[in-house]
Amino acid sequence: MIHYGVTKTAQLAVSRGLAELTAGTAVTVNSVLPGPTRSDGVEPFLQAMAKQSGKSPEVLAAEFVKQQRPTSLLQRFATVEEVANMVIYVCSPQASATNGAALRVEGGIVRTIA
Repeated sequence: MIHYGVTKTAQLAVSRGLAELTAGTAVTVNSVLPGPTRSDGVEPFLQAMAKQSGKSPEVLAAEFVKQQRPTSLLQRFATVEEVANMVIYVCSPQASATNGAALRVEGGIVRTIA
């Protein structure tokens, strides 16, 4: 997982650096950090696991969140639409004061405020 952490940290650094470069302009740069999301890429995995285990994809998804992400306040996978809603917000004029931010869309898994 070292490579994953390094690439995510690099993405955040690039995002923040670009936000600093565009300071004082109408351009904003932010990072959207989705957590477990019920995306098209996850569905085949859940279907295969369901076939192996005899459990439904919904049960497996719920078990994953309960066992692997117990601090989740959402207590389920996010939907693609929920993540997209954050992207729509940060692309809108309503987000003009949101710049250089790392915005989590992870259902409250991370317990820290910052």
